[in-house]
Amino acid sequence: MTDQPHLNGAYYGPSIPPPAKKSRAYHRPGGGGGSCNPFSWCFSCICGCIFNLICQILITILVILGIVVLVFWLIFRPNAPKFHVNDAQLTQFTLSPNNTLYYNLAVNMTFRNPNRRIGIYYDRIEARAEYHGQRFDTTELDRFYLGHKKERDLGTQFVGERVVVLNAGDRSEYDSERTAGLYEIDLKLKMRIRLKVWWAKPKFKPQIECDLKIPMNSAGGVPSQRFQRTKCDFDW
Repeated sequence: MTDQPHLNGAYYGPSIPPPAKKSRAYHRPGGGGGSCNPFSWCFSCICGCIFNLICQILITILVILGIVVLVFWLIFRPNAPKFHVNDAQLTQFTLSPNNTLYYNLAVNMTFRNPNRRIGIYYDRIEARAEYHGQRFDTTELDRFYLGHKKERDLGTQFVGERVVVLNAGDRSEYDSERTAGLYEIDLKLKMRIRLKVWWAKPKFKPQIECDLKIPMNSAGGVPSQRFQRTKCDFDW
C-alpha cells in the first residue's frame, strides 16, 4: 500500500463560482407594477357623481308626486259613484225544452255622484242581462253628464228570445225559481267614464254588477212578492 501525501488544506483545483444572488422583484405601489391613470380615476368619479344626482332627482320627483296626490285627496276626497236598481218588472221568463229563453224584463236604475268637486261624464254604458252566467241580452244606455252631488234615473228593457244552455244543476234551479215565482238575474254594466277635475279629465273603464231577485209579474196581475231596491257593486 502506497503512502498518500498529506494535504495541508489548500485547494489547487479550478475556482468555485460565487453563489448566485437572489433576484428581488420590485413592485410599484398601486399593484401590478402598472402606472396610475388619472383619466380613468376622473371618469369613475364623474360616473359616480352622475349616478348620485340621478338618484336624488328621482327621489325628489317621487316625494313631489306623493305630496300632490295627498293634496289632491285632501281637497277633493274622491268617492266612488253609487248605483241602485230601484225597480224591475219581469213579465216573461220562460225556458223551453230546446233551451230557448223567452224574456221581457224592464229595469229602472239610479246613478248618483256623491262628490262635491268632481263631475262624471258617462261616455258609454253597456247593460248586460245574465242568467246563471249566461248572457241573454245587451242594451246601450244614453250618454250623459252627472254634476256634483247629483243623481239621475235611467231605465232600459230587455225583450226577445235567446238560446241559453244550462247544465242539469242550473236547470233544476230554474224549475225551483219558476215554482217560487222569483228569479235570480244578474245585471252588469260596462262603462267608459271621465272624471272632471278642474281642467283634467282622466278616463276609466269601471264595471257595475247587480245581483237581482226579481218576482214574476204576469200581464195584468199583481205579483205575490215585491222587488227590493238593490245596491250594485262598483269596481274600478
